[in-house]
Amino acid sequence: MSLKRIGIVCAIALCAAGVVFANGGAQSSGGGAQRKITLKVGDTWSATHPMAQALDKVFKPQIEQKTNGAVTVEVYHSGVLGNEQALWDGVRAGSIEVVVIGSVMNTEYKPMLISDWPFLYRDLSHAKNVWTGSFATDFIKDFDAFFPQVHMLSVGPNSARTFTSNKALTSVDDFKGQKFRMPSNPIHVGIATDLGASAQVIPLNELFNALQTGVVDGQDNGMVTVLSEHLNEVQKYLYETNHIVATMEIVVNANVYKGLPADVQKIVSDAAKEAAVWAWDTYIKSVDVDRETIKKSGVTVTPVTAADQERIINAIQPTLNKLYAENTWAKPLTDKVKAVR
Repeated sequence: MSLKRIGIVCAIALCAAGVVFANGGAQSSGGGAQRKITLKVGDTWSATHPMAQALDKVFKPQIEQKTNGAVTVEVYHSGVLGNEQALWDGVRAGSIEVVVIGSVMNTEYKPMLISDWPFLYRDLSHAKNVWTGSFATDFIKDFDAFFPQVHMLSVGPNSARTFTSNKALTSVDDFKGQKFRMPSNPIHVGIATDLGASAQVIPLNELFNALQTGVVDGQDNGMVTVLSEHLNEVQKYLYETNHIVATMEIVVNANVYKGLPADVQKIVSDAAKEAAVWAWDTYIKSVDVDRETIKKSGVTVTPVTAADQERIINAIQPTLNKLYAENTWAKPLTDKVKAVR
């Protein structure tokens, strides 16, 4: 073991005694001479989602290797540790060390609505540059100041959201009268309503059954989620609107993070940033493959035309106008996003 690795292990051993984790505390090894730290990580996605893969292929191995095994990362996918709200509550309380979640906290911290802002980016590469560059650094600083119980480590992709349905859905006119499952988010609900559809909030883990049994006609999610959640098995049409490029945040409990030695904090922070970049790159490469896979499964896939996209943007102006009117931060923040190159 190198001197640097020995230093890291010893430092962790010293701090672990004073940090109490939800798993009952740092586990001792070697007869109590050395203590190890376990970081539990929870998400709501299946293991095939790019952010879930990034946890398994980048975040976990990088931390474990660079700390020479002194820190163990346990990853729990598919909502094993709870839904998004439970994960958010857990990481704030310290019962879960690290979570990967969307914008569930937007009712408390309104600027998180930027994570679901419609038609905000020029393309996926623009979204990646926004959330892996200086904009993200500034945004995270403000987020952490508002939520001192946690620290946002990085921001990766959820997906560019599309609409699917069991009823014909190939143009803007087809939305009228359809029932869509939407996330518990005023932007998503507003978009569905503005397009002439009705919105019903249903947890992701209940969505497959809701579509299969006809509780709702369709839903909005990225194609990567359509596949990872097997929604293509219970849907006939996909309208590739790409109306929102949603994000996922890697968030750690602040006390857990601050209790780590400085060297280990950097290892964890760097691993999260590299995981986010890896997930963005992987997701962007997956879009064309996912589209073809969905087509081959028997789903009719219709790319949105420039004319229909303009119609959608015009139709959702009531929601956008309301967002801008109610949030003084919205115009300067969205302008800042749009200025990123």
